[in-house]
Amino acid sequence: MSRLVKFLKAPWHFMLRLRRDPNARFWFLISLATAGYVLFIVAMLVATAVHSTPGDLLSALQSREIQHSIYLSLLTCSLTALLSLLTAVPIGYLLARRKFFGKALVESILDIPIVLPPMVIGLCLLILFQTRMGGFVDSVIPFTYTVFGVVLAQFVIGVAFAIRTMRGTFDQLSQRPEDVAMTLGCSRGGALWRVTLPAAGKGMVAAASVAWARSLGEFGPVLVFAGATRMKTEVLPTTVWLELSVGNLEGAIGVSLLMVFFAMIVLVAMRMAGERW
Repeated sequence: MSRLVKFLKAPWHFMLRLRRDPNARFWFLISLATAGYVLFIVAMLVATAVHSTPGDLLSALQSREIQHSIYLSLLTCSLTALLSLLTAVPIGYLLARRKFFGKALVESILDIPIVLPPMVIGLCLLILFQTRMGGFVDSVIPFTYTVFGVVLAQFVIGVAFAIRTMRGTFDQLSQRPEDVAMTLGCSRGGALWRVTLPAAGKGMVAAASVAWARSLGEFGPVLVFAGATRMKTEVLPTTVWLELSVGNLEGAIGVSLLMVFFAMIVLVAMRMAGERW
């Protein structure tokens, strides 16, 4: 009986606290805004998940074309994440450790893929490979409307986010351990390899994960530069568009939920790896 009384009195005590404590009101409003946005995202996902029966979704995912797009997406996103990390580490280190003329301009150029509409990125890639230099590269390694083009289109966007992540990681790491290593005989490269990179492991995992997740959802550059040819350059985002264009709503929903599942796995793994590091 006493527990029931406490349970019934709890809302009244909570309201009294809100009236008397300004900090409590502040945190209540902040929590309310957070809860509202989180519930909005959950409502979208739940509404999408319950729109069709599980049997219809599984049947749609058994399509040969969709299975090929799943395989190609996993392959290209993994390659993109690796290439993005290999590019982001030296660039992020340079921006974090050195001051040079035109640094602000360089940083602005590196952020262009983040702020430009994705379709524009794809169009710029397409035009670049129509030039004499781009045409020569395309004749040696075909990028336009090929799987290599899918990786390149994903890379242009993913690497921009990876560079930001690595820049922030190196900014947070003190330079003193590197200086100490150099006084003990290490070169700058040796200090980076033996001291800084092990300390930046969490940031490297985060950079690769962000690039992978961002590449998974890339649609505009892939569609414009690599196309959406079934069983050739079709990846999961373009599969959603193709399935919707032919009226296969179950297929589009199934692929969309699969992308949400992959993204959640990457984000959870990234957080778990960061906590264990």
